[in-house]
Amino acid sequence: MKKKGHVYIPEVELAKGANLEVASYDKTQKIIVTAAKVTVGGIPGRAEISGTATGRHDATIDGTLSIWLSIFRYMRPDGTTDHVAGWNIMIPLAAGQTAAATAKAFADYINAGTRPYQATATGGKLKIVFTLK
Repeated sequence: MKKKGHVYIPEVELAKGANLEVASYDKTQKIIVTAAKVTVGGIPGRAEISGTATGRHDATIDGTLSIWLSIFRYMRPDGTTDHVAGWNIMIPLAAGQTAAATAKAFADYINAGTRPYQATATGGKLKIVFTLK
């Protein structure tokens, strides 16, 4: 919906995007954010996973890793505003699971989803990009 008085400014709108946050609930496998924003303009969010997983042994969140892409909105060049929903992804870990296997599991989950994101995993590094323009 275009609002009167709102002007599309590419530098402002392309810098908007989802904040990337992570959490580790595993004793030995950890995840950190190395680039905290996935922007509309194509700057990827990045996270790095390290260690070998202790794994999940019950129905609690112990033995899982989580990433969160926050809700945001941005204006398109035609003046319409898009709202992008937030996305919480929690991956249960197997005992002995490597950082590379966990990064690949996150990428596979993101790529199979219907949200406007794509991901790649290289070793224990995860890169997430926004796919709508």
